[in-house]
Amino acid sequence: MNTSATARTPRMEARRVAKGSAGEGAARAGLTARGVIYLLVGVLALQIAFGDGKRQADRGGALAELADQPFGAALLWALGIGLVGMALWRLSEVLFGSVGPDGRKARKRLLSAVRCAFYTFVAYSVLSFAAGSGGSGSSDEQSKDVTARLLEVPAGQWLVGGAGAGIAVAGVWIAVRAALRKYHDKLRLGQMSLRTRRLVDVTGVAGGVARGAVFAVAGAFAVRAAVDYEPDKAKGLDDTLRSFADTPLGPWLLVCVAAGLVLFGLFSFAMARWRRV
Repeated sequence: MNTSATARTPRMEARRVAKGSAGEGAARAGLTARGVIYLLVGVLALQIAFGDGKRQADRGGALAELADQPFGAALLWALGIGLVGMALWRLSEVLFGSVGPDGRKARKRLLSAVRCAFYTFVAYSVLSFAAGSGGSGSSDEQSKDVTARLLEVPAGQWLVGGAGAGIAVAGVWIAVRAALRKYHDKLRLGQMSLRTRRLVDVTGVAGGVARGAVFAVAGAFAVRAAVDYEPDKAKGLDDTLRSFADTPLGPWLLVCVAAGLVLFGLFSFAMARWRRV
């Protein structure tokens, strides 16, 4: 009897389940849920750009908008469950590795762990909202509160500055990878027609660059808050998006970024359909 093969069986079975239909379903549900959030945030930002914004362009505003739709409660629960699927998918990547030749490397697993933690928090906030807790405030309030608390601890300025710099660098990395179409490595391109591939590239490039720009600007505001020791200078998603309208280009830059976020939402739907999991 081969005891080593027997010992490996539970892990191999767990990997098979994680990479099988259940794991694939969780990943595609999560990507769809991500697409819904970005699509709604982009639409809210467009409304702000054209002077008709009644809600904040962040996750809280997107959830409130969704709640006002027919069957809004059911949609919120479905969104939260989809995000739980995203978190579980990222957890499976931590445990068993992700798609690609270097998917089992420590760097990839660490990145998946960060994504798992992020989507666990997002799923919790969405499910809390669906359960009637009303969420935990706007992204702007949360950002300022967290920054203020961190600035009070020893080496707080370095912590906030380092986190802001990390977010800004991540934003640039996201934008550059989108512009270079690095997402092609994760898509089943052979299943797409030439026209579909071109449309996906439009959403992937424009959406990824817009998303990266938002991250980069938000990170820059955090660095500024750390340098000036003023937590109010840190900005959440809503204030970050509004800041694009304060540039010399005026609201038209916000229109471009908001449209890009809508496109990223559509790109997430395409990923849910054609991504290799």
